[in-house]
Amino acid sequence: MKKKAILLTVVILLSVGALAQAQERKLSGTVDVTYLSKYIWRGFDLYDDDHSAIQPSIDIDFYDTGFGMSVLMSRANQSGFENAEWWIYTLYYKNTAFEDETYATDYKVGWGYYNFPDSSHKVGDLQEFFASLSWPKLCPFGVVPSYTAIYMWPAKSDSLINQVVDVSGWIHIFGLGYDLTVPELIPEIPEQVLHLSADLVYNDGVLGVDHDWSHFVFGISTDIDLGNNLAFCPGLYYQASMEDSVNDDDETWVSLSLKYKF
Repeated sequence: MKKKAILLTVVILLSVGALAQAQERKLSGTVDVTYLSKYIWRGFDLYDDDHSAIQPSIDIDFYDTGFGMSVLMSRANQSGFENAEWWIYTLYYKNTAFEDETYATDYKVGWGYYNFPDSSHKVGDLQEFFASLSWPKLCPFGVVPSYTAIYMWPAKSDSLINQVVDVSGWIHIFGLGYDLTVPELIPEIPEQVLHLSADLVYNDGVLGVDHDWSHFVFGISTDIDLGNNLAFCPGLYYQASMEDSVNDDDETWVSLSLKYKF
């Protein structure tokens, strides 16, 4: 009951903040449809045997207040995974602290709910709190370090998944990012920015994992402007798996996204 009251309070605060700004600012956001050659989520291969997935989503910025909400649906492109398909609902707040300092900190905090629509919420629904920090001015040459802490737990205290595996625990993600600008090759194609990333992950027991460094992920992606607020965003990722209770295989996958900003 207390959790529901807290959630209701958060929703009310979001609504009040949004309405207060509605007269001056516009509602904005991004609609996204992503194809994944594999769905690798926090190290796990969620659709076994490397099955692909489609993930439509929407991310809404409440009138440039820092508050936002996103909804993502993940669906396997093959049959047999109906009980493993989920919706992820997220409420968040993001802002920048110490904006004029070398240690300027971009931060994002929020709450997420993982719902399996084809199963009872007592079977496997999950919740999480998260906090992400990044320091865009701290390192030379444009390298951006980041840190994310995530705490997950079952949505219900009597959740059936807890009878199979201990769900609750922390995930810690230590990252580095760098934007590499590639000059134009021909006049018709402008310069392109490649987003390079490297993330080292420590899983402190989430979903029954041994407490250990679980995996390392390298990524490269870019945004190709198609005009009219539309962009095509391809990405390539490689995961070096270090903990068999998360994944006993190294993984390589491709993401192809079509994004529309409004």
